[in-house]
Amino acid sequence: MENQKSNSKLKAVIGVLALLLIVSLGYIFKMTTDAKTLQTEIKDVKSEKESVLKDLTELKATYDAAIAENTSMSEELIAERDKVVKLMSELKKSKGDVASLSKYKQQYNNLEQKMRNLMAEVEVLKKENQTLTTNLDSTKVILEDSKKYNQVLVGQNEELAKTVEKGSKLAITNLKTGAYKLRSSGKQIATEKASRTDMLKINFTIAENKIAKSGDKVYYVQVIDGKNNVLGDKATISFGDTNLTYSFTTTVKYENKTVDVSEQLKGKGFAKGTYFVNVFDKGELVSKTSFSLR
Repeated sequence: MENQKSNSKLKAVIGVLALLLIVSLGYIFKMTTDAKTLQTEIKDVKSEKESVLKDLTELKATYDAAIAENTSMSEELIAERDKVVKLMSELKKSKGDVASLSKYKQQYNNLEQKMRNLMAEVEVLKKENQTLTTNLDSTKVILEDSKKYNQVLVGQNEELAKTVEKGSKLAITNLKTGAYKLRSSGKQIATEKASRTDMLKINFTIAENKIAKSGDKVYYVQVIDGKNNVLGDKATISFGDTNLTYSFTTTVKYENKTVDVSEQLKGKGFAKGTYFVNVFDKGELVSKTSFSLR
């Protein structure tokens, strides 16, 4: 009878131990399963965190490229880029739990949408700038062509002015000089002897010129004898850096028609030799001739 009681107790103990073992195994299995689940969740959160960081890095790179283009929106782009950098810094310092990661993902989505809107505006500005640049280039080409055309016109006008200036100058022709003996009666007798000469007669013609300026014209006549002496008034006048010593002046009223000019230079003791006669319009020699007295 006692043996039966002992067996019953033993079976009861074994039953309790078996139950405890089953409970323990169940608990261990649950803990193991929970640990694996937690590890999986941690791994997933870490991967998700890295993915968000990667997306934020790409977002920052997009802003950096847009800012480098130096558009009128640079300040706004820099401000948004700084928000991305700040969020990246906060995400790196975060514990990486699901709740905080969800918050960061939402902030990233907001920043990405803002970036898309800004990039669309940048593209519009770029197209407008491209159109403006094209128009400016076209205007520049037109201005360059106009400048070249104006330079051609200026050159042509300068050449025309030079041509007109040359054409408007009066031509002195038929410059002739003769020596004369004066009779008491006033009669003039041509001579080639220096000892008989009392007067030199100088004649020249101003040719007709329709485009020349009309009015009084002053010519300076210079007569140089064989001893290199200037005869007559021996007056000196300056034209710029040029000094001119002349024998006399003659003033002619010019009206764009041919004019014959005749002047006399009286004197005594004319020397033998070759004489040179020069006619000047201000400082410019316009005609010359020579003759000899023996």
